[in-house]
Amino acid sequence: MHIKQINISRPLALMFPMGFASGLPLALSSGTLQAWLTVAGVDIKTIGLFSMVGIPYTLKFVWSPVMDRFNIPVFGRRRGWIILCQAFLIAITCSMATIDPSNQAGPMGLAALLLAFFSASQDIVIDAYRTDSLEERERGLGVGLTVTGYRIAMLVSGALALILADHMGWQTTYLLMAGVMTGATIFTFIAPEPALSGRPPKDMREAVVEPIRDLFERKAMISFLLLIVLYKIGDAFAGTLTTAFLIRGAGFSPTDVGTINKGLGLVATILGAMVGGGLMTRMGLYGSLMLFGILQAVSNLAFMTLALAGKNYPIMIGAVGLENICGGMGTAAFVAFLMALCNHRFSATQYAILSALAAMGRVFVGPPSGMLVDELGWPLFFFFTFMAALPGLLILRYLKRPIEALEEKAIER
Repeated sequence: MHIKQINISRPLALMFPMGFASGLPLALSSGTLQAWLTVAGVDIKTIGLFSMVGIPYTLKFVWSPVMDRFNIPVFGRRRGWIILCQAFLIAITCSMATIDPSNQAGPMGLAALLLAFFSASQDIVIDAYRTDSLEERERGLGVGLTVTGYRIAMLVSGALALILADHMGWQTTYLLMAGVMTGATIFTFIAPEPALSGRPPKDMREAVVEPIRDLFERKAMISFLLLIVLYKIGDAFAGTLTTAFLIRGAGFSPTDVGTINKGLGLVATILGAMVGGGLMTRMGLYGSLMLFGILQAVSNLAFMTLALAGKNYPIMIGAVGLENICGGMGTAAFVAFLMALCNHRFSATQYAILSALAAMGRVFVGPPSGMLVDELGWPLFFFFTFMAALPGLLILRYLKRPIEALEEKAIER
């Protein structure tokens, strides 16, 4: 078998630190902040309202055209926006260290909202940078490195930050997190600006309208959009109630779930993303999407086995490990697919639109999942999640030639 060789280019090597920078702010405006508010004695209604600060992550496609249209002087169209966002993230994180949430909940809420806004904005441009700078053969591994950096950063600003706060205080911890982000920014300064294929949008109308028109002028685009929604829908159905199933359905303790599902699951996801990214260099985009999609679907049956067996640690470890490894592999191929669909002139806007569409499945499967469990029970529910993955695979098979054409076009570019 001929194996494509990959030389580690500078943009590819930078995917890990950029993924780290992308993942670091998330917990600081969500889980870690929620812990700080709880310890500070903020009432539960106010803490509940703080969950709304995550809205920018779901609406980031709204302002992404600005980042396609305008350049930041000196640093460039992609790198400049990343540096600007990171500067605001550092400043806002430092400012949060000066606020006492017990009597300044309003200012803390505003700071958290701004942190989420600039974090979502950073995500837009890092996604565009990855799309613009990586060659087709580098995309799978690049996604694996990005996911690894992102997940490790979530541990740093999540679990590690909570431990540090317990020993050093919340203010010091947030200052330390700002220092970590400052370190990550160094890699943005040394990153090369990707070469632009074609001219950028000449005005805001073109920046808003042309990315959408460009997408819908593609052959088979409606089928592509259906694939984006459906490819990981089985995973989304299973994942939305996994924790509830392990505790209520299978009878495991929260400690079991935290250690195995969260700890092992994190390691397995990173492993899956890296292995999947590596295999993509041999198998190509379509072959990877198909194989990893099948593995994603089959891995849900491991939870059906656990539901039938009851509380069984070896089966639980196997199910959690298999599901997360296969999910990580599927994510590597799926993100590379989204990148392949983007025109470099509008990659910030197009990737933001496509990723928002992909997130729809995760958002809307929650309510029907609960009703399905109530009607079917856990074993049949997980069999249903397996079946839910099949329409996406059928559409993928129908799109074999268009996806191979996307890959050939990317190689020629």
